[in-house]
Amino acid sequence: DSHCNIMPKDKEPIFKNFNFVCVMALIVGIKIQFSEESEFTVDRSKRGLTQVPKDLPPKTTVLDMSQNHISELQFSDINFLSGLEVLILSHNRIQQLNFSVFRFNQDLEYLDLSYNQLWTISCHPVVSLKHLDLSFNNFDTLPICKEFGNSIQLDFLGLSATKLQQLDLLPIAHLHLSYILLDLNGYAVKGNEIESLRILNTKKLHLVFHPNSLFSVQLNISVNKLECLELTNLKLNDENCEVLINVLSELTRGPSLLNFTLNHVETTWKCLVTIFQFLWPKPVEYLNIYNLTIIENIRKEYFTYSKTALKSLKIEHITNRVFLFSQNVLYTVFSEMNILMLTISDTPFIHMLCPQKPSTFKFLNFTHNVFTDSIFENCSTLDRLETLILQKNGLKDLFKVGLMTKDMPSLEILDVSWNSLEFNRREENCTWVESIVVLNLSSNILSDSVFRCVPPRVTVLDLHNNRIKNIPKQITKLEALKELNIAFNYLTDLPGCGTFTSLSALIIDHNSISRELREFIKNIGQISSEVVEDWPGSYKCAYPESYKGTQLQNFHMSQLSCNTTLLVVTIGVTMLVLVVTVTFLCMYMDLPWYLRMVCQWTQTQHRARNTPLEELQRNLQFHAFISYSEHDSAWVKNELVPCLEKEDIRICLHERNFVPGKSIIENIINCIEKSYKSIFVLSPNFVQSEWCHYELYFAHHKLFHEGSDNLILILLEPISQNSIPSKYHKLKALMAKRTYLEWPTEKSKRGLFWANIRAAFNIKLALVTENNDVNT
Repeated sequence: DSHCNIMPKDKEPIFKNFNFVCVMALIVGIKIQFSEESEFTVDRSKRGLTQVPKDLPPKTTVLDMSQNHISELQFSDINFLSGLEVLILSHNRIQQLNFSVFRFNQDLEYLDLSYNQLWTISCHPVVSLKHLDLSFNNFDTLPICKEFGNSIQLDFLGLSATKLQQLDLLPIAHLHLSYILLDLNGYAVKGNEIESLRILNTKKLHLVFHPNSLFSVQLNISVNKLECLELTNLKLNDENCEVLINVLSELTRGPSLLNFTLNHVETTWKCLVTIFQFLWPKPVEYLNIYNLTIIENIRKEYFTYSKTALKSLKIEHITNRVFLFSQNVLYTVFSEMNILMLTISDTPFIHMLCPQKPSTFKFLNFTHNVFTDSIFENCSTLDRLETLILQKNGLKDLFKVGLMTKDMPSLEILDVSWNSLEFNRREENCTWVESIVVLNLSSNILSDSVFRCVPPRVTVLDLHNNRIKNIPKQITKLEALKELNIAFNYLTDLPGCGTFTSLSALIIDHNSISRELREFIKNIGQISSEVVEDWPGSYKCAYPESYKGTQLQNFHMSQLSCNTTLLVVTIGVTMLVLVVTVTFLCMYMDLPWYLRMVCQWTQTQHRARNTPLEELQRNLQFHAFISYSEHDSAWVKNELVPCLEKEDIRICLHERNFVPGKSIIENIINCIEKSYKSIFVLSPNFVQSEWCHYELYFAHHKLFHEGSDNLILILLEPISQNSIPSKYHKLKALMAKRTYLEWPTEKSKRGLFWANIRAAFNIKLALVTENNDVNT
């Protein structure tokens, strides 16, 4: 970690991680990002390489070859990279290195050789270096060359050693380093000998010890102008706790040390309290502990809260291996601290005690614990508290959260996001301290009723990621509200303009809001760009796909698409016209009858398509199909059929040629299709027969479909045009346009009638009979 976490002099801003960074190391102005490989930035990490590739672009300025298996770095590997500025070779297998390999890399500023197997180096001046990391290697003594003293720009230096001597760092004593990382993983104590190391000038010192060994370093380290101290991997018990205190005695002697950080600490509760008590009178202002594990036991320890320079204590991620202990013993040490800022996050703490006397706390952060609604209940000693953060806890009742604040007269910022807060009380009004101006209620399960439980003077309100469907129109208590975040909810409409009179920022993305875009686009040009931020460039369509990416100002819709009233009227008028039209067709054109007929025809044609091709290609079986009414059957059977069959004309009649099992419609169509002619015996009885009209319809369809003259109309009895129903308009048209044979009542005229009938069949056809006999 290259950061020194120093808290600023004022309080932390809300809704952040409250991890303030004092950058005391790395290279000023150098930030490495490998977003994509180019001729200037080359990433060859994690490739399983055993040597430096030979195909590197000559213009490379940033080269990452970390996490490979490279065991040697030669002059020829990088001498052609004259513009190289950053070289990362960490996590490889390099054992020896001669710095002369970099003699042609005059621009090299950043060199990372950490986590290798280096045990020796040969020196050569590399004056441009700002960042040199040789930590986590196998050096016996500190790898310091006198040539390093010429690197006046050197800002970061990482080293490893198993033993230390006071003057090891003398060659670089005149340099003003920002950050020294000293890896003491392999540091070995020789008996009771206490070694000394003098580090003259650095702002941050980071010491890394062995992670699995009890702390036993007997070392005096003195540093000039030290501002940040960080210790990593401390394994402590009640016996060796004093060893750490002895090391800290020298390190914390200077008046400039403001920030002290402990990483990966395993300790007893007694030792932890001892460290607190040791640091209390020191000049340290900001104490940070990350990844703390408490072991053995937790008993009451006396703590003297004398005057202290400490402003902030931050503890993140506590693991408690003690299962039986008094909660009050643990919580009391923290609740009674006379400091300004306390952060205890990501711990198994289920509660925090109210201070017994008026507290100095101005900032409390208890993110990611297991606190319930009873936290700070009836607590009147937090009268100076300005910021309270209770993210990711077990809070459930917003009403109780409001009650919690009533005795905190200075509270301005409250963050209770990422809980399970609800507000379902219909009659009771919430009680809040009036000083709250910033309230974060995001990521809970709050509904529309939350607006009845909001501090009256709040100016910034965050309600995103809840279950809000509507913002009530009558909200009279939020006249001071300036910023409202209501994204990721279920809103279907925006609040009215008069609801929040002071509102200057409204965040509503990821809802289900349907806006009148025409009016929005029309009126937005009259609004200041400070109100509608980034208009028009940042306002683009996301749906439909055909308009995705189109700027909203270029998206135009018709008035019909936007005006709901006009759309309803248009649809209503259209439907009315359609109903009237359909009613007329049904009443005067007998539309249902024709629809049924078309349906039957379609079904028969579908079945025909599924019939084998050879069956469809048969020859005609009949000369004529006769269609008649049953009331005229005597004339057909006694007069017409005998006369035609006497002339060897094969006749198809429904009573003898319809196939059992098939529908009537299908039989009609098949008989018409297998017949050369269709004879219709017309009479008033025919007009009244629906089946006769089916037969006429399909025969007429064949006439137009095949282009043949296949209809013979015989008028058995006179038919008045007025007596033909309107649905038989096809029959009317046929009788008006086609010649028909009229059956004469006088016997003397019947000879001509039969002659005309026979003339219609003057073409000889080869008819295929049912038993495949051929007739002519």
